[in-house]
Amino acid sequence: MKRLEHAITLVVEGIEGKIRVDTYISQHEHSLSRSAISSQDSHITVNGKTSKKSKKISNGDTVGVSWTEQVFDNIEGQDIPLRVIYEDEDLLVIDKQQDLVVHPAIGNPDGTLVNALVYRYGLDFLEDDQHENSDWPVDETRPGIVHRLDKDTSGLIIVAKNRQAVVALSEQFKSRTVVKYYIALVKGTMGKKRGTIETPIGRSTSDRKKFAVRPDGKEARTDYLVLRQFKEFALVRIRIYTGRTHQIRVHMASIGHPLIGDTVYGRRLDWCPDAHMMLHSRSLEIEHPRTKERIRFAAGMPIRFKELIRGASRSSLM
Repeated sequence: MKRLEHAITLVVEGIEGKIRVDTYISQHEHSLSRSAISSQDSHITVNGKTSKKSKKISNGDTVGVSWTEQVFDNIEGQDIPLRVIYEDEDLLVIDKQQDLVVHPAIGNPDGTLVNALVYRYGLDFLEDDQHENSDWPVDETRPGIVHRLDKDTSGLIIVAKNRQAVVALSEQFKSRTVVKYYIALVKGTMGKKRGTIETPIGRSTSDRKKFAVRPDGKEARTDYLVLRQFKEFALVRIRIYTGRTHQIRVHMASIGHPLIGDTVYGRRLDWCPDAHMMLHSRSLEIEHPRTKERIRFAAGMPIRFKELIRGASRSSLM
């Protein structure tokens, strides 16, 4: 592990009225996430004075942010098989297998998607001479990663192969123009064929490793459509408009239909006690960073879904 020290200065412009300083920072400094802003290792100043992240600022104010990031260095490439859906000079689209961690972290220092990318391309694959004047920071711990999936979630993830693609795709995820659909198997009988869940999500006050619906959380929207109803569970298609941590799992559990295999927000079921997390990133639609055309990628239903559904069809769970 190593610690990286970062510092930036922003002069506020182009806003109407006043805005929270953390909101302005996250909107204008792509390299700094909201979690980094909120961490204990970050420090915010407004016009040279220490400030809370909730302070309101206006045009002409000078904002300073410094923070420390712990990262893994000297990442080694590992020959980890990847299911490639699509690849060109700008993009790599992968159907991520369940249990594959996206990037190194404490507890998962290797065996990650990033290790596989380093093996495939080397650490310097973002060093594209065509974009050498870009001020986008190269993060060697997460090369090309512009969004993420949890370890237990399978399905589509997009990797940017050059700086132009990193900037363009990151902006699309930030502005919510990426269309994201998932499929899931959820517990119980759904009362409605389709629905929308719009309840804010924040970190749980009882368990800091979990998230929960709470009135002071961040806005979150999840749409669902029941594709097939079984006796004990349902196959649903889900679209998320926001990317909150554990959003689908929290929202579906909040309406009484936790994901099968999710023992954090649900519980093990007697009829499938060994089921793995039944959540799969089914399709992604983006604007291609070079051609500007809308392009859609899709991944088939995982075997674990098919096996559980076939088992239900042969039993009293139909």
